Amino acid sequence: MIKVHHLNNSRSQRVLWLLEELDVAYEVIRYERDPVTMLAPKSLRAVHPLGKSPVITDDGRTIAESGAIIDYVIEYHGHGRLAPAPGTPERLRYTYWLHYAEGSAMPPLLLKLVFQRLPKGRVPAPLRPLVRMVAQRAQTSFIDPQVIMHMNYWEDELGKSPWFAGAEFSAADIQMSFPAEAAASRFGLDARYPRLRSYLDRIHARPAYQRALARGGPYELLR
Repeated sequence: MIKVHHLNNSRSQRVLWLLEELDVAYEVIRYERDPVTMLAPKSLRAVHPLGKSPVITDDGRTIAESGAIIDYVIEYHGHGRLAPAPGTPERLRYTYWLHYAEGSAMPPLLLKLVFQRLPKGRVPAPLRPLVRMVAQRAQTSFIDPQVIMHMNYWEDELGKSPWFAGAEFSAADIQMSFPAEAAASRFGLDARYPRLRSYLDRIHARPAYQRALARGGPYELLR
């Protein structure tokens, strides 16, 4: 049975959702972030040297990284489901979004999170105004325009098809859910993003998504 080493409020929520969509049996092994640093506990290093989540173990194999896990699960447990047929235009789009989600979309969103938290950290009182000013300037001059550019891109792409890889829901949508939810959480979705709002509403309404939430526990990116 697949074991999902699940960290709260993390990308591993997508792995639970994928397994629920495929109706694959799995066990959840829970880890909690440090409430101060928000880092994963050191006990995850016993599973993978980097101590990151998601990580799965299955049949003596240890697989880390969201995209690699999705590829593995689809290949070994998917039986042709949730991935377009090889050689099709939809498969090319599927592969692109599977890698884009972490390679291009998440870095500016992570920077946004870091610079939002920077002034709230353990900064000596005399330096707080300076740190606050630097953090604000970094966000308004570079980070925010980058994230908005990506959000506009998603909105345009969802105008071509209801799902990221084409007419059918696929694991690419599961992979893209995390950056889309992170952007919605940190920026909100106003009237400029009706397709992106519809996309999030549709994935959140999926029964497998709801079952994954029940298995994984509180997921603050939905707030």
